[in-house]
Order: sequence, then C-alpha cells, then structure tokens
Amino acid sequence: MPFQVDFEPIGRRIRVEPGTTLLDAAQRAGVLLTSICGGEGSCGRCIVRVMSGQVSPPTAIERGELGPDQTAAGWRLACQTTIASDPCIIHVPPDSLATAQRTQTEGQAVAVELQPAVQPFDVQVAPPTLDDLRSDAARVRAAIPRPDLAFDAHVLRRLSTELRDAQFHFSAFVRRSEVVGLRPAGTAPLGLVVDVGTTKLAAYLVDLNTGDTLAALGAMNPQIAYGEDVMTRINHAISRPDGAEQLRAAMVGALNGLRRDLCAQASREVADIADAVVVGNTAMHHLFLGLPVRQLGQAPFVAAENAALDLKARDVGLELAPGAYVHLLPTVAGFVGADHVAMLLATGVAERDGVVLAMDIGTNTEVSLRARGKHLACSTASGPAFEGAHIRFGMRAAPGAIERVAIRDQKVHYQTVGNGPPTGLCGSGILDLVAEMRRANIIDVRGAFQGEGRNLRLRRSGRGREFVVVRGDENNGTEITFDRSDIAEIQLAKGAMRAGVNILLKRAGVRQADIDELIIAGAFGTYLDVQSGIDIGMFPRVERSKVKQVGNAAGTGARMALLSAAQRERAERIARQVEYVELTTEPDFSSEFTHALGLE
Repeated sequence: MPFQVDFEPIGRRIRVEPGTTLLDAAQRAGVLLTSICGGEGSCGRCIVRVMSGQVSPPTAIERGELGPDQTAAGWRLACQTTIASDPCIIHVPPDSLATAQRTQTEGQAVAVELQPAVQPFDVQVAPPTLDDLRSDAARVRAAIPRPDLAFDAHVLRRLSTELRDAQFHFSAFVRRSEVVGLRPAGTAPLGLVVDVGTTKLAAYLVDLNTGDTLAALGAMNPQIAYGEDVMTRINHAISRPDGAEQLRAAMVGALNGLRRDLCAQASREVADIADAVVVGNTAMHHLFLGLPVRQLGQAPFVAAENAALDLKARDVGLELAPGAYVHLLPTVAGFVGADHVAMLLATGVAERDGVVLAMDIGTNTEVSLRARGKHLACSTASGPAFEGAHIRFGMRAAPGAIERVAIRDQKVHYQTVGNGPPTGLCGSGILDLVAEMRRANIIDVRGAFQGEGRNLRLRRSGRGREFVVVRGDENNGTEITFDRSDIAEIQLAKGAMRAGVNILLKRAGVRQADIDELIIAGAFGTYLDVQSGIDIGMFPRVERSKVKQVGNAAGTGARMALLSAAQRERAERIARQVEYVELTTEPDFSSEFTHALGLE
C-alpha cells in the first residue's frame, strides 16, 4: 500500500511504495534536491529533516557525514533514507535545493542577414458566398504566393474557426510551403532559442522580422536533481525503466516554463513562437529527443544521430505555435555536441587563419584548435568542480558565493555575488583562491600546503591541513575553509582540460607559443580571471591581448541559426570539417594528464 510523503515548505505531496528513498520520492514529486553524486551518498548534499513519520535507521554513510547529533535531530541524507510509514512530513532546507542562482545568457552580438525559416504573410480573403464556394484552405492558398502551399494538420483543424474569428484578415506564418500558424493581422512571428547546458539553461525570445532579442532568461537544468555530470545521467537513464523519460520530461518542462516566462516578459503570446533552435552537448541532445543514450556511455561513444534535425516542436513536447518546428544543429561526435558547433558558428573559429584555440568551459569542456589547415576538437571531463561540486564549501554562483579572492599579507580579501555575507565559494572564487595560494607560496606546485607556522590561516583539523578563507569572527561565527582534497578536485578538473589542449597542440604540430588567439566561452568562462587560470596552468601561457572571453557563444550561434538558413548550412559545413580526437585512445593522454595536474 503506498505511503504519503509531504515535502515542506514547498508544499509538494506524493504517494510512493514502502522502501522508496526520499530522494526518489522528491524527484517524482518535482522537488529538485541537489544530488551531485546521483544518489550514491558520497556528496552529502541532499540533506533533509524528517519531521514526522517513520523512516529507515541512519546508515553508516549518514552517521559519518552528519554525525550523531544531527541524525538524532532527524537530519538525514535523502538518498540513504527509505520511507517506512504513512504519512511522512519532510522539511527541505533551502541549501538542499537546486535553487535559482546567477545564470549567464550574454554573448557576443553577431550580425547576420535575415533569412528566417518562417515568414509572415498578411492575408485578407473574401468570405464565402453562394457564388463563391471555395474551401477556406483554397482561399488562403490563393492569397499566399507559395507553390503547393500546405497546412500543418493542427493548423488545418483550427483554420475555419480562426478565419471567422479574425473576420478573414490575419497573419499566416509560413515555413517554406507549410502554414505553421495563424495569428491576428500584423503579428510578427517569434523564434525561441535554448542552449541546454549540463548545469544551466539559457533561453532567448527573438523577433524573426527584425532579428531583435526581445527577452533572455537563464535557469538551472532540472536534470541536476538526477546527477551533476553527463555520465551519471546516462547511467540513470539506462538503469531505470523510466529513467530516460524522467530526464526528458524534466528538461522539456523547464523549456516550456522558460518560453512562458519569456513571452510574459515581452508581452507576447506563446502561439506567436513559430520556430525554435535548441543546442546542447550530445547527451543533452539525445535526452531531449528521447534518443537512446546507452551507446553514449560505452566505448566507442557513438551518437544515434549526428546530422541536423528538423522536428515538429509538439513531437518533442515543446508547446509553441501549432505547427512550429524545432531545429537542432548537427553534433560532431559522442561528446562534442551541437552547442560546440554553435560556438564555432558565433566565433568564426572554423574560418580563421593562424592558430586559434577555443575552449567552451562547463561540466564538460570542449576544446577546438584551428591550425595549419586542420580543425581538431575534443571533449574533456572537467567535471562540476568549478560549479562548486565536491568542494567542501563549494556552491554555484548564488548570492553570498565568493567570486573573487586576493591574498595580501596573510589577509584574505574577497567579493561575493550580491555583495552579501559569504556563504561559500563558487567557481571563479575557487580558481582565484588556488592561484592566490600558489602565488603566496601557501601551496606548492603539487598542491601540498607549506609554510605551516608562518601562516596564521593554516591549521590542522579532522580533515587534515586546511586554509581558513573566512574566519568565524569575521562572519557571524561561520567559517569557510579550503583543504587538500578541495585543491585536488581543482587539479583534476584543470588537469583534464589542459591535457586535452596539449594533445590537440601535439596532433597539430604546434606549440603554445604559436597560439595567435585563445577564445574562452561558456558561463564560467565569462566570470573567471584569465590570469588565475594561466598561473595554475589551466590555460596555455599566452599574452593577455590574445585572450578573448566571449560569454555564451553557443547561445549566440543558435540565434544566428534561428535567423538565417544560410547559417544553418554553414553549421553543417563546420561540423563536417571538424576532426574529433578521442582522448581515451591517445597514447600520450595519461602522461599529459599527470603532468597537467601540477599548478604551474
């Protein structure tokens, strides 16, 4: 018999079978608990409090993570706790939610010649009479100068009613020779663009007549409730009968919410959206479309489809104009996706002369190198460390996150998102902190602490040696520290990225000194301090004048594809010319990765 679980103060309620974990129950109820490890109990982030009802006894993992006092007070890890009575009331603290935070939607503005796939036609037709018995569809065909004009089935079902409601004067949205929407006379068609990142979503509402972006919004990818990284989500999709559909439904629900909010922001109607472009890495692309992902998680990591696709928006769950399509740019390989192609489209890397290195930094970092007539690309599993995952006091870029750090004379100076009291460290702050500790000789090139006794902020604790970033007496009793395991997470992340760069440089026969331009893209790439990245060896050492931070270039490239059929064709040419390098088969990768762990 199912048991009832109430999640407060969110107000969500669900009935589940006995033995269901609180994490599973929360996910089914739409409560997005942070679950970086995918429910294995290793991240300690899905903390909830059992207010009433019976649950399973604390596990050894919970006792180790939370301690006896917290478990005695009802605090539990949702992934480790199963439901044993009816009803259960569960309190979810804000820190355990995948809550709203700063998301990055800005990118370079790139002008393109307007050639949208959808065009509006102002149509006025004579109403039928006993002397004119043509069908409603025939009247519209006669008014629109397109050969073999057809109607989307959903548009056709509503045609007669909408014609009469509009008194036979309306705007028809036509894609090639298909009517995909009917709107009041004078209505300009809109386009929707979404960049689906592993962690974040960026969405844009665009006027197809003018090319203007009317509204832009960012949000968290709700799939993070099922795991922070791509491989954890692939495992969720293939290990549970409904796993893939859970991930797909979560994403589609978020996209429909974004398109609704964008329209509200622009004072427009959802039915005005006549076309859409969606980009993402290959795993996000497949999960969005409901394509199988098992083969993406196993060597040789082959996509089900790499070609550009045009599908009815309604067939993938997007609620737009009745007959609207969604266009997906081509992908390159198993882990270099349509978002990377969109970034290349926006930055023009594929057409550049000289040696150009482009890094699109995220949970997966894609690297492109254009050199000596070759265009090489690879994907590195940089992981979510720069999103704050696996860092003891790490967090995403929400208010209170330390985003800038400087160390001077044993004093730590910092700036937080929103300028409020510090609550943790986000990616740019973590990068600055490691670089500053290296510059101040607090850590050596291997990441080991040095100078204990000379530096008052270095101490020993139950976790080993740690550096006190924020003292309790500076922050209402709340300390923020950084220890050796935190440093190791950053070394692994930056080591993977740099090893990928070095492999591509070797394959192309060029050195880091030959790099003419370094392009850094992505949300994290917008806020990081480039010099900090150079000083710890994450980026090649190039002159600062050669570095360009371009923001969400994937979103920019997707908007270009929305506005221009020529840009869609260009994207297909780019995808075909890129030579994918699979790092796991490179004989030098292990040695390059080991060398790149050093903070130099």
